[in-house]
Amino acid sequence: MTGFLRKDEASAAPTDPWHLLRGCSIEVMPRTAAKIDDLGSLLPAGTRVYIAHIHDTPIDDMVATARRLSDAGFQPMPHVPARIIPDRATLETWARRYREEAGVTQALLLGGGVSEPAGELDSSMAMLETEIFDRLGYQRLHVAGHPEGNKDIDRDGGSRLVDAALRWKQAYAERTDAEMAIVTQFAFEARPVIAWAERLAEAGITLPIHVGVAGPTKLQTLIKFAMACGVGPSLGVLQKRALDLRKLLVPYEPTDLLGDLAAYKTKHPQSLIEQIHVFPLGGIQAGTEWMARMRRDAEASAAAS
Repeated sequence: MTGFLRKDEASAAPTDPWHLLRGCSIEVMPRTAAKIDDLGSLLPAGTRVYIAHIHDTPIDDMVATARRLSDAGFQPMPHVPARIIPDRATLETWARRYREEAGVTQALLLGGGVSEPAGELDSSMAMLETEIFDRLGYQRLHVAGHPEGNKDIDRDGGSRLVDAALRWKQAYAERTDAEMAIVTQFAFEARPVIAWAERLAEAGITLPIHVGVAGPTKLQTLIKFAMACGVGPSLGVLQKRALDLRKLLVPYEPTDLLGDLAAYKTKHPQSLIEQIHVFPLGGIQAGTEWMARMRRDAEASAAAS
């Protein structure tokens, strides 16, 4: 790996985050979105909003949330978790309802967070192989990435299988009209993300990467989420922060991570790292306010330069 910034380089390099914030996405759950009266006041028009499909969430709630987001001028991107879907007919019903009832043209295809598949579909590749999304005219399909590993994937074969799966998905994008990208689990340090992005590029992967970052939240809450989600080496950043009582009293914000990624991208514009995706673990209000503040700061910095 040759692209890492040393600590002194990272602090000295340009860190304008605007190119990573442009097109920045966020996600909501149906029950969270239902509590917000005016979604349009929180986000810029056209923002891509992922809709998390937690197990046992009724599809009616998912479709209703997608329709509400479309009506508010956003780009809804529902999660489609393969392992909770009983059969291909159900997958087609869901995909068709999103298209016809909510105008959805984008989806995040996931394996799903359950150990045993409900039916024959067990991965994003299995769903892509049905060609349902292609037939229904979906224009953008995202898949998940795990820069710090995934306990289920690692147990079943590790990076070799992950790389092979990404090559397959890239080939799918090349033979269809779908735009594809990789959206990652949230991380707290740039180094593991950069190493992973460089390794994928060396393996011949060209899919753009949307890096997951955790929105502002209490440090204790964040550590709990990180441990539950299997976040790896960068968890040490939070643990070190927890030893500083001054930092323990204020919410964590991913500002340092974003600055380091922006510095790297400035020096390596060809990097697969394209933009960021916010997981609003501290609430949608805190997440959107942070996004807006970062945009304002980036615009002010650009105007002053």
